[in-house]
Amino acid sequence: MSRRTARRRVQRWTARGDTAVRPDTLAAEEPLEIRIDGEPFTVTMRTPGDDMDLVLGFLVSEGIIRSAGDVRTAAYCAGAVEDGLNTYNVIDVVLDPEVSRHRPVRNVLTTSACGLCGRSSIDEVRTTAPYDLTADDVQWEPKQIVAYPDALRAAQKVFASTGGLHAAGLFRPGPEQPVVVREDVGRHNAVDKVVGWALRDNRLPLTGTLLMVSGRASFELVQKAVVAGIPALAAVSAPSSLAADLAEESGLTLVGFVRGESMNVYTGGHRLGLAS
Repeated sequence: MSRRTARRRVQRWTARGDTAVRPDTLAAEEPLEIRIDGEPFTVTMRTPGDDMDLVLGFLVSEGIIRSAGDVRTAAYCAGAVEDGLNTYNVIDVVLDPEVSRHRPVRNVLTTSACGLCGRSSIDEVRTTAPYDLTADDVQWEPKQIVAYPDALRAAQKVFASTGGLHAAGLFRPGPEQPVVVREDVGRHNAVDKVVGWALRDNRLPLTGTLLMVSGRASFELVQKAVVAGIPALAAVSAPSSLAADLAEESGLTLVGFVRGESMNVYTGGHRLGLAS
């Protein structure tokens, strides 16, 4: 059984009064401690898998790194052992010395539902974005975007067996197949995994792409997209008011309620050929 899932005995009940005992597959959730230069930095709850992508994407979102060259090494800690086996729940990132000297200090518990815990104020999140999204003139046909949720769901291998994971995927105009998809119990983790993949593949900034996410579009997800240079974000559910404000300020196209053959365009409709 993969560490991404776990089996558990459940009792199945129906409205007809039928009951049955059977095994069920659950999405795994475990803590991941992130260390920087050997020192504890933060802990996040996540679904194991693509851990390096998660850590690197998180550090991009935090404004600590911007390119793969900012990282000397990233590895599971050999000393994180339980019952004689590596837990694979602690990763140490060694930064370039110049980057390390200027990094912020943060040491909190981050849950799978709240990536903003520990921020002193909302103004701290509104950091200067490293890329100018207004310069990205990529265009999409609206009919392409409404097809993305189904393409994203089809690529969710763990969701298919558990029904309990969020997903984030990158799309480019034209093909309906995602460039990359990542899954996790937390929406923000799934996005960090996508951004970390892009960092390792030297694809930042992610110009000309659209980030499709399951669930809602929070302020945090918009912030992560802006920091990664992604010009468009689409969600199957609603955005928050602050997410829409940040998207408008940053020049990001924000789309919500992408369901069936309709969607709501909150900002940046010019990239979809819509009059403002």
